[in-house]
Amino acid sequence: MTDSSQGLARIMRILSATILIAAGGIHLFLVFDGTGGVLGVLFVLNGIAGIVLGVAMLVVRTRLLLLTSVLGLLFIAASFFSLLLALTVGLFSIATTWSLLLVPQTFVIEGIGVIVLAVTLALMVRARRAA
Repeated sequence: MTDSSQGLARIMRILSATILIAAGGIHLFLVFDGTGGVLGVLFVLNGIAGIVLGVAMLVVRTRLLLLTSVLGLLFIAASFFSLLLALTVGLFSIATTWSLLLVPQTFVIEGIGVIVLAVTLALMVRARRAA
């Protein structure tokens, strides 16, 4: 892997970690802001998972980095599409609207996150094949 490829991979890992931690942090904030019930429990799990995956993107090396990239992409895609479903047809009998707290910001962060994590995963796969 060339120096520029390694630099790009490092930048993408940092961006991926930032997005994962932000998505997790938003969900935890919403729980502390009053989201309760089943949705609150799901938000706590989502928040913990996002933060753990974000930290893992920064600290793991070698093969585990590829696994972390896959899990991060699956996590952010599931979170994004869950929000999309909640905005359109409802999810688990829960519907949300654009006017609720942090919904537009979460939509943008997670939408960008899907793209960023897909690029990060592609770079990790490419690096693995080159090694």
